[in-house]
Order: sequence, then structure tokens, then C-alpha cells
Amino acid sequence: MPLFQKQGRSVCRGLVCFFTDPQWKSCWEGVHVDLSLTDVGPQVVRAYLSRQHFEDVENSCPMVALPTDVAPSGVSAKRPFETVFKAMVTVLERSLDQRGQSRRITAQSIAALSIGGMVVARTLADHALADELRAACVSVALDLGGWNKKGQLKDGRSKRSQPHGVAAS
Repeated sequence: MPLFQKQGRSVCRGLVCFFTDPQWKSCWEGVHVDLSLTDVGPQVVRAYLSRQHFEDVENSCPMVALPTDVAPSGVSAKRPFETVFKAMVTVLERSLDQRGQSRRITAQSIAALSIGGMVVARTLADHALADELRAACVSVALDLGGWNKKGQLKDGRSKRSQPHGVAAS
């Protein structure tokens, strides 16, 4: 079943990524996202906007790789993208200290900033400018999430991170 039409041909692509497939294995060297942590947000932002994700177009998140192809398509093509976006928002929401509607709005904003930042970075011919843009998006996303604080490990994990479902001691 084709996901959508592109230049007169059917394109069928499974929309899987670390947000929707627990068996997904990162092929981005040096990038690790541990979804079992309660404070995974900084890892997600850094992984999403990483140089590895930037360079590995073939193994990109579908929300970055195909949005202009899906945008003019029908509901059947948009639903899988919506599923991936909602999954990303849910993962980010879990890491936020805020509660209620503002938590969801913040998570949606961080997701949109991460996705849009990568889309724009990939369209730039100047790789230094693309790197600068991705770094700016990481910084703003971490600030929005309240994750740009002391107590962060280099890989983006919080020192207070625990596997999901495990209480801090």
C-alpha cells in the first residue's frame, strides 16, 4: 500500500523511529537514547539535532525526511506522521517538570523546534551555518525544557535520571 505519491510513483515507507519502535537500533555512531529513563528529553533533543542525524539522511526520522512529500497528501499519508509526532511529544512530555496543558505545549514546541531545525539545517549549503542552526535549536530546546541546568551529564542524561518506573534513592 503506497504511503503517498511522489512524481507519479508510489512511495511506501515504514514510519519507524526510536519514538514508535522499541526494537529500533540507532545507527548513528555515538548517539544513544535510553527511552527507559524518566528524564530522556535532553537525550532526544541532542540525538535529533545531532550531526549524525543531520548526515544520515537514509536513516532519518520520517518527520525530517519526507514532510514536503506528505504535506500535500491525504489523511492516509498524514496519519503515520501524526503518530510519530505524538510519540515524540509524549516522550518529551515525560521529561518535563511542568504539569497540565503547559507541559504539552512545551513538549510540542520542543518537538517542532527540533524537527524544523533539522529540516532547515539540511536545506542549507553552508555546513557551518547548518551546524550553528542546529546548536541554536538544541540550546533553545534545552532551555524550553528546563534541561539547560547544572547536573547534566555530557550525553544529555540528567544526574537525577532513573530508568522509567524506578524511584530515585
